[in-house]
Amino acid sequence: MAWMNKQNLTMLTEFILMGITDRPELQAPFFGLFLIIYTVSVVGNLGMIILTKVDSRLQTPMYFFLRHLAFIDLGYSSAVGPKMLVNFITNQNTIPYSWCATQLAFFILFIISELFILSAMAYDRHVAICNPLLYTVIMSQRLCQLLVAIPYLYSILLSLLTIIKIFLSSFGGYNVIRHFYCDSLPLIALLCSGIHEIKLIILIFSAFNLMSSLLIVLVSYMLILVAILRMNSVEGRHKAFSTCGSYLTVIVIFYGTVFFMYVQPKSSHSFDTDKIASLFYTLVIPMLNPMIYSLRNKEVKNALYRTCRMFANVLFKIHCRIH
Repeated sequence: MAWMNKQNLTMLTEFILMGITDRPELQAPFFGLFLIIYTVSVVGNLGMIILTKVDSRLQTPMYFFLRHLAFIDLGYSSAVGPKMLVNFITNQNTIPYSWCATQLAFFILFIISELFILSAMAYDRHVAICNPLLYTVIMSQRLCQLLVAIPYLYSILLSLLTIIKIFLSSFGGYNVIRHFYCDSLPLIALLCSGIHEIKLIILIFSAFNLMSSLLIVLVSYMLILVAILRMNSVEGRHKAFSTCGSYLTVIVIFYGTVFFMYVQPKSSHSFDTDKIASLFYTLVIPMLNPMIYSLRNKEVKNALYRTCRMFANVLFKIHCRIH
């Protein structure tokens, strides 16, 4: 086991991840399945980032937030996905001490950022539908940048606080993490001291992050619903509903998974259900988000068509010059 005693403290040099399954016959199928999911997620989110950056018609606050959502999805899926895939094809599912801290730091940073970016997107839709004439004035470039910068800064501080509290504490000799990535609660279970203090800090901030971001989302969409019901035009109602459809789908999937993971009673908690929920919001949701926005959004589909046609023309010109 990778640990050594020094001055009566146990210093770990690496952790062992239990992984998704310990059945050898499932390693290859799971590797293929999650490789496909992660690849689709990377391609979809990178595509969304590039598309909303290069297409002039997508230079609006809505797509500004969507670009950052894609960046965040790419971030926390990449914090977990590559290491998980490597563990499927290696004999020992080990992760160095410093890598474990880094993985947890980036995961916390991106997952908290997602909560508040979704809140910012809900507020953006509220302004667009409830105050359409003042939309460009209210949702100025400066405000949009602030609504993105504040969640990032807050997430970085909270991530650093969690990492410092956990990794400056003393671990016992047991270094097996009951998860497929370095998550805070399985790591806390390995600590020798300060467990209750760290758990309390994580509980308070988790409750604040979840409830405050969800409150913003719920209030925004309640006001949106009231505004839609007051519209006299059937066409206007349909357009407003279709505009919010993609956002509501993403919000329901994400918050539903998070609530299932963290709000279920202790008696119903199990290692397998936690792993399934974690897989869903670390890999499946980042894959679904760009698909939901692209399939339900005509502007994104038209922008994709224009961009593909532009690249095709460039490639054709290059081909003609070569030959």
